[in-house]
Amino acid sequence: MRVVVAEDLFLLRDGLVRLLGAHGFDVADAVETAPDLLAALIKHRPDVAIVDVRLPPSFTDDGLRAALEARAQVPGLPVVVLSQYVEQLYARELLADQGGGVGYLLKDRVFNDDQFVDAIRTVAGGGTVMDTEVVTKLLGRHAREEPIGRLSAREREVLGLMAEGRSNIAIAQRLFVSEKAVSKHTAGIFTKLGLAPSDDDNRRVLAVLAYLNA
Repeated sequence: MRVVVAEDLFLLRDGLVRLLGAHGFDVADAVETAPDLLAALIKHRPDVAIVDVRLPPSFTDDGLRAALEARAQVPGLPVVVLSQYVEQLYARELLADQGGGVGYLLKDRVFNDDQFVDAIRTVAGGGTVMDTEVVTKLLGRHAREEPIGRLSAREREVLGLMAEGRSNIAIAQRLFVSEKAVSKHTAGIFTKLGLAPSDDDNRRVLAVLAYLNA
């Protein structure tokens, strides 16, 4: 699996390259600026990109904007955002694009290499992986607006775990409830968010996106 890494701090960039190599990934390029990231993504068209939000030259949201521009030119390009910050505007735009896998992880909440590698593989496979704290911050000011306000506290908790890519069984184990109870909460979420019955598993992703775009 080919990866492009974008991180401006040398020690962290080098550490990511070494970690990925140890887990069998082929790092096609490791860059430190947003312009270099865009060029690398278009050139290599990797299986997944790992991108910091705040890259040179401006150290604001350059990395995220470069990833969005790359996805416009390489449709479906999977992107894992790895940052200390939750960037509201462009994060919503990235998550609303259903053309490919996407992840958003906070650096200080990645606790082991297995968790990180699993997230990368999930996104590379077209899945969605989001830290629950990212979901909370993105929802923040919309928490009392419809349709978010329709959801119960438990339903929001279930949705947060869904955003991490967990199955109903895994959610049930995490919340110490039955799988049947999780299925009931999930159905309630879909109903309250206006997602019609379907055999398509993407309803789980659409539920998170409906939250973020409420």
